[in-house]
Amino acid sequence: MPGTVLLLAASPAGKGSLVDATSVLPVLAAVAPPVLSGTDTANVVALADPLEPQAVLTWLRSAATAPGPLTVFLTGQLQLDRRQRLPHLALARTTPATIRCTGFPWHWFREELRLRTPGTTTVFADLHADAETWRTRHALSLDCGPGVALYGRFGPPPPRRTRATPAYTKALATILRSGHRPEPAALHRQALARAFAKGRTPDELILSPDEQATDGSWASSRTSPPATPPSTPPDPHSALTAAVREGRHADAAALAARWEEAAVRERGPGSEEALHWGEVGADLAMLAGDAGRSCRAWLAVAAARLDAGQHPEDPAVEAAVDRAHHQWSRLGDPALACELGPALVDLRARVPGRREGALRHVRMRLEELRQAQHVPG
Repeated sequence: MPGTVLLLAASPAGKGSLVDATSVLPVLAAVAPPVLSGTDTANVVALADPLEPQAVLTWLRSAATAPGPLTVFLTGQLQLDRRQRLPHLALARTTPATIRCTGFPWHWFREELRLRTPGTTTVFADLHADAETWRTRHALSLDCGPGVALYGRFGPPPPRRTRATPAYTKALATILRSGHRPEPAALHRQALARAFAKGRTPDELILSPDEQATDGSWASSRTSPPATPPSTPPDPHSALTAAVREGRHADAAALAARWEEAAVRERGPGSEEALHWGEVGADLAMLAGDAGRSCRAWLAVAAARLDAGQHPEDPAVEAAVDRAHHQWSRLGDPALACELGPALVDLRARVPGRREGALRHVRMRLEELRQAQHVPG
């Protein structure tokens, strides 16, 4: 099965840039796509200093839904937004004051990659942080979701009036140009040895999926899955991926529903496990082309998170409302859009999200639909 490779190199324009991110792209481009991917054939997408977070999200989502192995090479800088103190990948238009709107939230990587079959997704990250973000480095959660292997390095800002060199990614590319791709852990170790041949920055963090006790280590966070419900396979995500790939959308939806029921029964409707499987069901409906069912599911997940006491600006709450809004916008049935619209308006009033005018958009479209359907407000 062909692999997919996403090359993402990003940093702000001008004085806000801490790393020469795009310098890695010519070196990576010199590597044959199958070697980058570790498969016989591969599709490669390169994003150089993208401007809009939504554009990055579109490409990441497309890569995440590809059936074969996925490898992401990520180079750039992390900054915290001032409101929620969450890490974002800074893009070309990002400034400290605008990062919430112009940066790419790190949790979007987790959101988009969470349905990937475990063992099929590898992320190699070469990151630097501004001074404020670096002070909080040990408190940051930089995992990319369960089943995703994250390797790389995370360093402090360079000295003033200088830009850091993405030595780790360049070392990866140099090794791969030999035409041989070691397995990810070995490739990671070789790249570190080459990148740090002349020494490393004090306190620099090494990103690895393995928990380590050595100085400068970093361990990705993990969540425990709920107990296996009866008559379901031990690896549900793999089974779901296979069912979707084969067009058995009803089977996939039924399997996800059984896991959600088990999580609700064992841990309660507001538990993260139950909410996770509700989100999986919403994604499966989207993949099946059922925007109405997907919208309903995302509305239910968003309401459940709010009822559980989560803040309207919590990333998971925002993501649920944003996805409900997106699926509602894709509805081809005006009557169904009129039915679901009021619930979306209520949620948008509580969760405005990051896109300016989102509530206004829902209200205007709902009014247009009602007038066309002659439905009273």
